[in-house]
This record gives sequence, C-alpha cells and structure tokens, in this order.
Amino acid sequence: MQINQSVLYGLDSQHFVDCLGHRLERQTAAAFLLMQQAAKADKIDLQICSAFRDFNRQQLIWNNKVDGKRPVLNRDSIAVDITLLTPNELIEHILIWSAIPGMSRHHWGTDIDIFDGNMITKQDLQLISAEYQQDGPCYKLSQWLDKHAQQFGFYFPFQAGLSGVSPEAWHLSYYPVADKYTQGFDSTALKTVLASSSVNLKEYIVPQLDALIAEYVYRVAPSPAS
Repeated sequence: MQINQSVLYGLDSQHFVDCLGHRLERQTAAAFLLMQQAAKADKIDLQICSAFRDFNRQQLIWNNKVDGKRPVLNRDSIAVDITLLTPNELIEHILIWSAIPGMSRHHWGTDIDIFDGNMITKQDLQLISAEYQQDGPCYKLSQWLDKHAQQFGFYFPFQAGLSGVSPEAWHLSYYPVADKYTQGFDSTALKTVLASSSVNLKEYIVPQLDALIAEYVYRVAPSPAS
C-alpha cells in the first residue's frame, strides 16, 4: 500500500468516500457499514459522530483550546484553569483529549467516534467516559464492540496504560489501514507542515515534536493484527 503523505497530516481526502454523511477511507467505510448492520441485528444503532477531520479543522479545535474558547479538560473530564499553566503544561493538558494538528488519527479516514443512536442523540453526546461505562447510554454498545469490533477490522487504539492519549471508549480505528499509516508517519514532513501553519504554540511544539509523536502517534494499544 503506497501512502499519500498528505493524507497523514489531514491535507488531502480526495480518495475518501461518503459514509452516512461522513468522509472515510474506502475500506474503512465498507467495514463500518457491515459492522453497523451486525449491531442493528442486536438492537444497537451504531452511529458515527465524528470521522475525517482535516488539518484546518483540527487547527481550529486546538487554537480554540489554547485561546480559552473551548474548555481544556483533565483526565477526569474536569475543566482546568489554563491561565495557571505554562505553555508546555497547556500543551500537555490539551493532548489528554485533543491531538496536535497533523497528528490526529482522524486525518486518516480510518478512525471514527461512535455512539448508540437508540440511547442518546448526537446533540446530547459529550464523548466522556461515563457515557460508555455501566449505567451510561452507550454501555451496551461498548460491551458489544468489545466482543465484535475485531471481526470487522476495528479496535480501540486509546486504552488505559497502552496509549499516550487517555482511554476513549468511543474511538474506533480500522487497523488494516491505520497500522500502515502509523508506520508511514514522518516527523520531518510534519515539522514542515507545522512551520507554515497557524497552529498556536507551534514554537513550543516543533522543538519537541519527535518526542510528542513517539508518545501520541506511535504509542497506541497494539492492534489485533500485531
């Protein structure tokens, strides 16, 4: 599989296809639709709330958090006072839940955030751990995915103790393609992208980019295919 470097950093999605109003890599889309039908047979309405995000969209999310326009949450999903943080501390806190532009797996079209449409609306969804734990609206879905996601090529890349990013029970990755994208990631190319971007705090990010990539791109839970 030849990797389009622009895809890795959210700069190109021309080969992606529409999947229920979301942009996804072709194989990922086909696998998701099969998984959705299987879930439906078990009375679960598997829906996507987020799929492909381009570099500019991720940059907007990142910059809004740096500027205090969106809340920055700690590992317990509690908002922190960013005025008390140094630039590097702010970077670390944002990275708990949001990727640096160019480093998001959502750029690849292989990763999706999901929910159970029978139990909660997209508008009410917060994407916090409690929603996917016992007594949460997406707990049944979470249990179902633990048993069946692998059959369709999906797994959870962000797991406790196995990833730099905090555990995300809503984030699925199509590992047959995502694994190849991970292996093709190039820090030198991303440094060039960031240097010409409007990403806030890039002057603090670029000098430590190799370490950040090691922790937040490469350090994910091993896929079932590994």
